[in-house]
Amino acid sequence: MRKTIFLFFILIYGFFALQGCSFFGFEDNTGRMYKSARQLVEEGSLAFEDKDYKDSLKAFSQLKDWYPFSRYAILAELRIADSHYELEEYDEAISAYQDFEELHPKNDAIVRIIYKQGLCWYEQVDTVDRDSRPASKAIVQFKRLKQRFPGSSYVSKVDKMVVECTNNIAGHELYVADFYFKSKKYKASLDRYKYLVEHFPSSEYATIALNKIGQVQKKIEKKSQ
Repeated sequence: MRKTIFLFFILIYGFFALQGCSFFGFEDNTGRMYKSARQLVEEGSLAFEDKDYKDSLKAFSQLKDWYPFSRYAILAELRIADSHYELEEYDEAISAYQDFEELHPKNDAIVRIIYKQGLCWYEQVDTVDRDSRPASKAIVQFKRLKQRFPGSSYVSKVDKMVVECTNNIAGHELYVADFYFKSKKYKASLDRYKYLVEHFPSSEYATIALNKIGQVQKKIEKKSQ
């Protein structure tokens, strides 16, 4: 009986010794403790659900670094990008989403990846007196989504944001044109007003620019007399 019990504990010990990496983690030769892939997934997922995105990012980054060939690796890549997004670290998020798209071009999550890239730019859209590049970049991603996935549920969302971004760019063009006009750089302002009317005819700023064109032309004519 004692021999049977002894053998049982030896088998149990051997099982957990072999499976230690999966269940409890392990130590390297410096004594540093590494958590198992499962532990990191659980920690990262719980942290993400609790909106503790810094801890989520830490756990999933460790998972990606320590277990690059784990079955959880793709989840880690997604959550790393999402955590950066939630932390408003948009440059890092865009880079992570782009890496995912390059590594997994046929993954089912690609439509969401493109959408999130667009959102990263959209969240950076500022007032019309600021750089309009984020609005332009957002439009590129949203249009790419519509072209590749026209039946996606994201389409109705991106349509609204494309309109907002378009108006932002048009507003920026009007702002610059008005600046040139006030600075008496009439030729430059005229070019900007015309560009606005030509490229953004449906924007809320097109009518304003159209009216300004007449005023600028009169200034130019008067100056040439």
